[in-house]
Amino acid sequence: MYFLSGWPKRLLCPLAAHEPPLRIQADPQRTLFAVLSPSQLSLWYSRPSVLIVSYKELPKAALQFGSYDQAEWRPDSTMLAISTANGYILFFNLPSARDKYLYEPIYPKGSPHMKGTPHYKEEQCAPLLNLEKKHILDLQASITSLQSMLEDLLVATVDGLLHLIHWDGVINGRKAINLCTVPFSVDLHSSRGSFLGFEDVHIRDMEYCATLDGFAVVFSDGRVGFITPMSSGFTAEQLHGVWAQDILDGTCVAVNNKYQLMAFGCANGSVQVYTIDNTTGAMQLSHKLELTPKQYPDIWNKTGAVRLIKWSPDSCVVMVTWEYGGLSLWSVFGAQLICTLGGDFAYRSDGTKKDPLKISSMSWGSEGYHLWVIDASNSGNTMPEKACKNEAKQFGILQFQFIKSALTINPCISNQEQVLLQGEDRLYLNCGDAIQTQNPRSSTAHSEHKAIRERGQFSDGSLDSQGLSTLLGHRHWHVVQIHSTYLEINWPIRFSAIDKLGQNVAVVGKFGFAHYSLLSKKWKLFGNITQEQTMTVTGGLVWWNDFIVTACYNLSDRQEELRVYLRTANLDNAFAHITKVQAETLLLSVFRDIIILFRADCSICLYSIERKSDGPNPTASIQVLQEVSMSRYIPHPFLVVSVTLTSVRTETGISLKMPQQACEAESIMLNLAGQLIMVQRDRSGPQIREKDSSPNQRKLLPFCAPVVLAQSVENVWTTCRSNKQKRHLMEALWLSCGGSGMKVWLPLFPRDHRKPHSFLSRRIMLPFHINIYPLAVLFEDALVLGAVNDTVLYDCLYAHSSAMEHLEVLFPFCIVERTSQIYLHHILRQLLVKNLGEQALLLAHSCATLPYFPHVLELMLHEVLEEEATSREPIPDPLLPTVAKFITEFPLFLQTVVHCARKTEYALWNYLFAAVGNPKDLFEECLMAQDLDTAASYLIILQNMEVPAVSRQHATLLFNTALEQGKWDLCRHMIRFLKAIGSGESETPPPTPTTQEPSSSGGFEFFRHRSISLSQSGDGIPAGKFNLQKTLSMPSGPSGKRWSKDSDCAENMYIDMMLWRHARRLLEEIRLKDLGCFAAQLGFELIGWLCKERARAARVEDFVTALKKLHHDFLWPFPVIPVCSINSPLKNGKYRTVIGEQLLKSQSTDSFLNMEIDAGGPGVPRSHSWLGTITSSQREMDAASSHGPHMQEAFLSPLLNKGDECSIGSATDLTETSSIVDGDWTMVDENISTLSLTQSELEHISLELASKGPHKSQVQLRYLLHIFMEAGCLDWCAVIGLILRESSIINQVFSLLQSSEVDGELLQNIKTGLYAVDRWASTDCPGYKPFLTVIKPQLQKLSETAEEQVQPEAFQPMNLSRVAEQASPRVEENRSSASHSASPQSDAGGGTMSRHEDDMAGLEEEDLLQEGSYDCTVS
Repeated sequence: MYFLSGWPKRLLCPLAAHEPPLRIQADPQRTLFAVLSPSQLSLWYSRPSVLIVSYKELPKAALQFGSYDQAEWRPDSTMLAISTANGYILFFNLPSARDKYLYEPIYPKGSPHMKGTPHYKEEQCAPLLNLEKKHILDLQASITSLQSMLEDLLVATVDGLLHLIHWDGVINGRKAINLCTVPFSVDLHSSRGSFLGFEDVHIRDMEYCATLDGFAVVFSDGRVGFITPMSSGFTAEQLHGVWAQDILDGTCVAVNNKYQLMAFGCANGSVQVYTIDNTTGAMQLSHKLELTPKQYPDIWNKTGAVRLIKWSPDSCVVMVTWEYGGLSLWSVFGAQLICTLGGDFAYRSDGTKKDPLKISSMSWGSEGYHLWVIDASNSGNTMPEKACKNEAKQFGILQFQFIKSALTINPCISNQEQVLLQGEDRLYLNCGDAIQTQNPRSSTAHSEHKAIRERGQFSDGSLDSQGLSTLLGHRHWHVVQIHSTYLEINWPIRFSAIDKLGQNVAVVGKFGFAHYSLLSKKWKLFGNITQEQTMTVTGGLVWWNDFIVTACYNLSDRQEELRVYLRTANLDNAFAHITKVQAETLLLSVFRDIIILFRADCSICLYSIERKSDGPNPTASIQVLQEVSMSRYIPHPFLVVSVTLTSVRTETGISLKMPQQACEAESIMLNLAGQLIMVQRDRSGPQIREKDSSPNQRKLLPFCAPVVLAQSVENVWTTCRSNKQKRHLMEALWLSCGGSGMKVWLPLFPRDHRKPHSFLSRRIMLPFHINIYPLAVLFEDALVLGAVNDTVLYDCLYAHSSAMEHLEVLFPFCIVERTSQIYLHHILRQLLVKNLGEQALLLAHSCATLPYFPHVLELMLHEVLEEEATSREPIPDPLLPTVAKFITEFPLFLQTVVHCARKTEYALWNYLFAAVGNPKDLFEECLMAQDLDTAASYLIILQNMEVPAVSRQHATLLFNTALEQGKWDLCRHMIRFLKAIGSGESETPPPTPTTQEPSSSGGFEFFRHRSISLSQSGDGIPAGKFNLQKTLSMPSGPSGKRWSKDSDCAENMYIDMMLWRHARRLLEEIRLKDLGCFAAQLGFELIGWLCKERARAARVEDFVTALKKLHHDFLWPFPVIPVCSINSPLKNGKYRTVIGEQLLKSQSTDSFLNMEIDAGGPGVPRSHSWLGTITSSQREMDAASSHGPHMQEAFLSPLLNKGDECSIGSATDLTETSSIVDGDWTMVDENISTLSLTQSELEHISLELASKGPHKSQVQLRYLLHIFMEAGCLDWCAVIGLILRESSIINQVFSLLQSSEVDGELLQNIKTGLYAVDRWASTDCPGYKPFLTVIKPQLQKLSETAEEQVQPEAFQPMNLSRVAEQASPRVEENRSSASHSASPQSDAGGGTMSRHEDDMAGLEEEDLLQEGSYDCTVS
């Protein structure tokens, strides 16, 4: 509602004064402020806040009158009455000096400010006023209270008299009433009441209430009451008093005219707010304003008595201060908005307590933007005379600044879905979000197009289709500064309105209005200033599509009008549609295409508005539809707070005869002084069928008698949109009820269009509490938006003692932040309490897509659990089982329960799980649903609730599943967990070691930072020195220690057994990539384990299948050879420079490529031998592949199939290597002939690049090679050597095989495997043949030197179809698990890895289906 902004200002008095100010009183228009000192009266102007005139009493007169005490203004601000301590009343006149001003502004030459504008001077400068003492009246008794009442002044004195004094004829008009003669009773209906009875009772404080026509009074003995004249006269016989029975310690009173409330301050620090019962006339307690021990534990009962209460000018908030200091602000029905007794207001940044601000007097400024305050600590100054001279100017007035919600004064429907706050010179909007709030609601192409256009305009990258993230994601406002030209003449801003999409705002000042577009960032003002100055807006303004509708008074024609201006046209009456109205309009609202006016004669008028686009500018036409007189029900027009037209009705749309009527303007909602009154259309009469009538007649159904829906209502929200999916929320009526929270009037729908139960009411009112003050309701999103005051301390900047008087030290800097809250869980819970579970399910299912729906369920479960489990008395009908059953209807049931349990203390778990089910069963459900993270949370609960054996059993289950799915983080936690159970530390499992967390890559990155370069080529290390130290391939972090420490512990053995079993499975299924991830992520000591398993699990059973599987897992393309490049030798050495030295970033010396390049140079005898062999074997291959695709087409297919970085990693390296390569490569492009590279040679280069896998895979394969080499698994080394096609690796394997340590079986296995690969290559993948030819001599040499002669049948060609049959189920079986190993990759090549795995799997199957055919191009 109202929020503090910034720091308060201090207005210093320019005159040297030795007297501190005592009291401040604003005039009825709040433009002048009278400030009283003991013998001085000063008048201040509101804007600019300056002193105009000061009157100093002569010392002799000051002695006679006593010090000044209270001030009261005449309603027309022409006179001022001052009461003094000795019982005198002084009347001052304020003759204004015409056309004379103080502080005139001086504009630079050529400034746009026109001197000829009417009203211009008096608005921009303070008027020159004089003070003349007119009359002096002696009442011969101390005066306790002064009160202006229409044309009279009412004065209460200590001797128990009430004096009625005319402002004009002072002496003649005096009447005195003795309070002892006024009868008091409990209500007005009882027989003549008792009299006050004793002489010494007098009125301590009183205030006149115009709408109740009477006085709220506080007596000197602490009793409070209300005095009202029974008839028009004002004599003792005609007055009657009513007691408030509960208050005996009243101190002060303030009256709210709009809501007919009387707020009485009490000595115990609370404020009790009373209203008058309309039927009996008795005083009824409405609510209390008091600090709670929960919010203010140390101060709530130490505030002292209430000192002052002041309602704001718009009657929406009340300011309360206490005897011992402090300010608090409350909404009209008791929602606390601000209190300065806690937080940064009460404590310094170092934690020490500040003295609270003590206030002796305060007064609200114009429109409630300022609160003028006199600080009592100044008035208590008892400094010696000399010091006073120096401090003379320090006496000042504090001015607190506020910003308020637009709903306080202009509660139209478009202001209800946006948060719009207005300050005195700026607006705060939460838009930039409005675009999205609209988007999800209408999926039409138009709105999408519009959203795209707006998104461009609002250069805010965070706008997304959901919209909620932007609504909730930040706390900053869109601040719009109001145009200074408009503000200078028309301050203060009275109304503001925002359109439905949140793109345009309009503001109304004293005269005219102006509007602003957030898209173009421009203001539009009246071009003709006379037009602006001759219209004053009376009933607010609203947006209707592109039009601004405003109810105003035309000063030149003296006529009430309803005007419609087009936003896009110039702001001029020529473009306005003007309709004359009979009476003054007080409130204005729009519902779809209907305008609703509430007028000063208590009638409601409905108009239809229609867009017409005949001329160059579209216009709107307005026609009267219906008039409804409400004067029978409304005692005073000023009491109507808001009027809205809605489609809400008591019966739901299903029971209507015509379903299309559900969205029409069905009823009028009136907020009458906090009572929400609903006036429905009367459908009891004969219904007019649609086709028989014109659309206008159909709306003319009469209205029924009004019904009161709710009390203490501050705001009402309803929407004119409809949404079939969320009917509960869209057709509901939302009410804000101050201190008692919110209420929703929810429609109840029968399920599946069944006939509704006769006993089931059609709507239900559900109250619920929220922690914020609601300013807007987002209907579909089940959210309430609000704003909240926050504070920032700057006192540390002012350390020296002299600065302690700075306001920046005394007060924190106040800012307003946006906030929001979900309310769905409150409503669901209320429905369950009322046994409306079916309705709750319908509502919940309609909102299940909201991003915070899981949080809603969790909140509901948590709140019910906390309340019921901690209740001291047994609960007869517990709600928790119902809530638990309700939550099981949703797939998020398991997460909801475990999240709730983890956030609740252990003592309540038994109560929770008694309702939701055994945690063991819930754990098993999670495992079945593959929801491992939730299962892990249940494990923590089981660990606390069950014996260690049970939790170990469940942990083992989860650990095995996590290993299977490659959830490495979870695996690490499970290892810790299992160890903790074993070592008896089950209460506090050790924290996860931070050093062992890997980067979120495939897992091998973990080992990259060791001292060995994993990307160096294999032949860079001489064969004899190929022995790495063990430590290099083991993690050196805490995970490494884990395996050595406590190794004798049974628990470690238990974990090791599980890890070994998993590693064995991975090897048997040839999942090397998964094995590498597993070892790297879990710090598994792979080398030691492989040494043990060398002859068992770590043997390669089938080389061909293993080779294919590695190609698939590491995304490594099968090699291919084009015909042309074999038959034509290279012509010069330049090719060697480009390719051999620069292109391959990984520096792996591919033997095949090197040998072919060497063939181009002289003196390489070795190469000729195999080149000839290849050429001869080429013919056989061509013949064999005559039924396959043509070779020349096939060689490009790897590039086409996998045309991204992933599959042609080295091709991308081309652009990244060096400028020399780039230069050479562009020259190749420009002029191929100069380089003498033929087309076929270029094709060969690209082919070579294409036959390399991604750089990441190369690093991973080399790492595995090191591991296997260290562990002595030479058969795996041979397979990796084959896939990398590096003869140096194979040579190394052969040289190790020739040493005596290696057993013959391994040697036999490798030879058999290599021959099998040779046969497979001959028939299926000739790309491998050249490489196999290179290593064939070594293989033969190995066979000859072997100790055992190998039997010839071992080298019989294998039947290829059998190999394919063996391989194919394995591919099928492992494709699912292979996808788990592709955890997010970090470098560029890895991003598309998982996609390619699927491609590769599919292609490999294809390959296997064409068993005999050689079709390596497809793979």
